[in-house]
Amino acid sequence: MSWTAADVPDQRGRTVVVTGANSGLGLETTRELARNGATVFMAVRSTERGQDAAREVREDVPDADLRVEECDLASLESVRSFADRLAGETIDVLINNAGVMAIPRSETEDGFETQFGVNHLGHFALTGLLLESLATDEGDPARVVTVSSGVHERGEIDFDDLQSTAAYDKWAAYAQSKLANVLFTYELERRFLTAGMHADSMAVHPGYANTRLQFRGPERSGSRVRQAAMRVLNTVVAQSAAMGALPTLYAATAPEAEGGAYYGPGGLLNMRGAPERQASSDRSYDEEAARRLWTVSEALTGVSYDLPEPKGDGSA
Repeated sequence: MSWTAADVPDQRGRTVVVTGANSGLGLETTRELARNGATVFMAVRSTERGQDAAREVREDVPDADLRVEECDLASLESVRSFADRLAGETIDVLINNAGVMAIPRSETEDGFETQFGVNHLGHFALTGLLLESLATDEGDPARVVTVSSGVHERGEIDFDDLQSTAAYDKWAAYAQSKLANVLFTYELERRFLTAGMHADSMAVHPGYANTRLQFRGPERSGSRVRQAAMRVLNTVVAQSAAMGALPTLYAATAPEAEGGAYYGPGGLLNMRGAPERQASSDRSYDEEAARRLWTVSEALTGVSYDLPEPKGDGSA
């Protein structure tokens, strides 16, 4: 496959929600969707930075239809408020993109370990609260695209210490949150299929893309050495943010993209290149773990999905 941003089909008449739309992969995803005619709700933690990003997109795409909305995934109250403001909208695609990576331990407004809280629980709650807006019976199926990471392959779900209170390793916590993204994706697809819902759930990873994400951990820990190392790696090894956004754009727009799939760059070590369908880690296909994580996530967030639990041994 040699799919590029030039292959994004016409998005006129379609509405897309992108979390973390003000920078990195989210900004590039927003830019290309707007370029092809989509209405994009830019769900951002800071509306000031969101408006700056919207102005940047409009310099490139003057007629971009962008709506900047506050949605802080570290606050369930903010997530609920955002979902309430979108009530009545028909959403064609929800892109769960925002995230934090390898930061010193901290907690969200609701007391969750930040990486697990933002990367998984915030998006779990948001998807459930927007479910009615995604539930359409006409046209193309709605899509939920959740951005994971190749680091999910190192992840394990520690159900005895989900919030990493007994022990904290920033990379282990990140890997757990990214594995949770994939488990959630596949379980959501199974529930869509069981309900007969006109919707698809897909996971993607960007490979190694040059974004600000890699700098947040070193910045929060005050490590100038690690910041310098990241600058070198991002310059020498990483592909551009625009290339890193291609798996997301493919999953969100390509007619041939399939529910229950995992897409990522097909080049060197799956770190760069055009998007292709890939296999995720063995742990990500554990249906028992996925259902347990789902139940725990509903309890932690207070968000319940109006979707039946899958029966039997069906796979996404």
